[in-house]
Formats: sequence, C-alpha cells, structure tokens
Amino acid sequence: MVELAEIFCCHGPPYRAKFGHKMLPGHKQVMRAIEQCRTPALGGHVYSCETCEETQYLYHSCRNRHCPKCQNGKGQAWLEKQQAMLLPVPYFLLTFTLPSELREVARSHQKLVYDLLFRTSAAAVQELTQDPRLVGGQVGMVGVLHTWGRNLSYHPHVHYLVPAVGMAADGQSRPSRSKNFLLPVKALSKIFRAKFRDAWRQTDCYALVPESVWEQKWVVHCQPVGDGVRALKYLAPYIFRVAISNKRISKLADGKVTFRYRTSDTGTLKTCILSVEEFIRRFLQHVLPKGFVKVRYYGFFSSGLRPKLAAVRQQLGHAAIEPSCPTLVDTDTPSADPQERCLALLSVPLCPSCGQPMRRWLIIRPLERGPP
Repeated sequence: MVELAEIFCCHGPPYRAKFGHKMLPGHKQVMRAIEQCRTPALGGHVYSCETCEETQYLYHSCRNRHCPKCQNGKGQAWLEKQQAMLLPVPYFLLTFTLPSELREVARSHQKLVYDLLFRTSAAAVQELTQDPRLVGGQVGMVGVLHTWGRNLSYHPHVHYLVPAVGMAADGQSRPSRSKNFLLPVKALSKIFRAKFRDAWRQTDCYALVPESVWEQKWVVHCQPVGDGVRALKYLAPYIFRVAISNKRISKLADGKVTFRYRTSDTGTLKTCILSVEEFIRRFLQHVLPKGFVKVRYYGFFSSGLRPKLAAVRQQLGHAAIEPSCPTLVDTDTPSADPQERCLALLSVPLCPSCGQPMRRWLIIRPLERGPP
C-alpha cells in the first residue's frame, strides 16, 4: 500500500523547490509533518520484551489534523464525548454547499469564506426553525466543514447534525411534527443565499463575485439520519476524515498517483490517475487555515447554552447518558516537557512474538524540533 507520506517524501522536495515561492507557510508545515510522522525525525521509544528479548521501535506521531495516520481512531473518542448531548428524537443531516462560482474566491480567502459559510448557514437554519408551522423554536446544531469532493476536487460545504426539536421563547420544547421532514430546503436555500450575500457585501471582496451568483439557486440538502446514536455514528467519520486516506491510494509510479473513489450519485468505485504535482496541489488546497475551527456548535448545543439542552432533555423525559467508557486523557494540551507529552500518547505495547507487555528502555530524541 502506498502512503501519503511516501508521496511527500519522494516528490515533496522537488514540488517545494518548484512552487515554494507560491506556497503558504501552513502548506509547507503540513507536508513536513506528514513526511516526518512516525519516523526517527520526531523521536520515539524503544521497547524490549523481557520474556523473549524481542525489540520494537515506536516513533512519535506528528499529530497534525491533516495527517491520515494521526486521525485514525479519533472518531470513536469524539463519539464517547458526545453521548451527553443525545436526545430521544429523530435527527437530520443538513448540507450547505457553496456555488462553483464562489470556489475560486473561497480558495484565495479561505478563512473569511469558511467563517461566513458557517455563520450564515447556521443563522438561516435558526431563522427558519422559529416558524411555528415547522419547529417553532431554537434548535441545536453540530456543524463540520468539508472542502473536498471524493476525487480531491475543491468543493466547500458544511454538514450539520440537527435533532428535530426546538426550544421556544417560552422555554418549552417543540418536537418536530414529522420524523421524515424538518425544513423546506427551497426556502432554506434562499435564506442562506441572502444572508451570505449581505455578509459578503460588508467585506472588501464583494466585487470579486459576479452578480449572477446571487440570482441562481444555491444547493441545500436535508435528510433524516435516524435516532441520536445512529446520527452521531453517521457524522463521526466526517469530523476527523482527511482529504484522502492511505488505503485509497493504490499506486505511485512514473510520476503519477493512482487512487480509488466512489461516485456520490451511484456509489460506483472508480479510479483516478493524477500527476504527482496535481495530486499534491489538490491535497494542499484542503489544508485549513492555522487555528481554524472546523467543528462548531450552535443553538442549545453551544457551550454557553447547555442549560437549555438540559431543559429540553428534561421536558422530553430523558435523563443524561453517562459515558460508557472512562474519560479520555486530554493529550491536546502540551505539557512543559515534550517527552512527557509523547509518553502520554503511547500505551505500553504487547510483544508481537509472545504477547507479553514490553518494557520501555530507551528514549530516542527528535532529530530537530518537531511540528507543533
């Protein structure tokens, strides 16, 4: 199996030599992090088995959010932390997509456009759910930004997971009348477009978008996704998925990368062959701006309104769900000693030969300062 790190290690240096003057610093940092992930460059530990004298080297991860190696398993941890937010009502997945005419501007002004995409789409939902003929109150929303299509094309959109219940102004919960319908997407699309246009008009980039964009239809989808447990499992892969996983890359040869993807309309498995330069370019356009928050909470799911969530749950006659697993250690907060932080990330491995716990007997120091 070909890994993204292998592609970057082999072809990253000439790519940076050719296009480095045009690349954002964050793109260079991501490439460097993926190249060094789980290699001696970041240091690690040597474990030995006292039973059979087996030796195993474990190198540190880069922990970059765009690295396919470092995102494995995080979805399950996120699921466990979301259990307290579950409600006994049907859930819906709302998807807001930017028109193709806005994508070039979005690529050049990512932080601005992504933030407006979040803010205006969430506001559109909250405005429409206030209608007493629909939900009749404020809803909770978990939103996650995605920027790619399945063939690595640039396709910015936001997914929202929304329970079919609202909190009215009088403090009473208002469950939706239907488990298969939440909001009319045509009306939602128009409100979303108008709010984005009005917010965009307040920026210095308004002239960069043709007026025809504000007249065409904007794409919004709304689909039922079952109860809370199934809905969270549905959304979890979206939270930590990167633009392409290692298992989808099948070949690197003759300066070309071959990878597999499924079409969104029919689910047919297809193969895409790109030059290495085009493959790297497509991957890097999905690197998010430094510090950008790609998962956001709105309505009574936001941190400041959790008392409303408790009130909704109580009125629905549903007690809070206790986590079924122990609280995970927060390894996102760096300690004063980098080596201690790295130790916290590694559990004691079992010997691959005899299955006995191995003993750490040597620390491998990083060759240089690793990526943050």
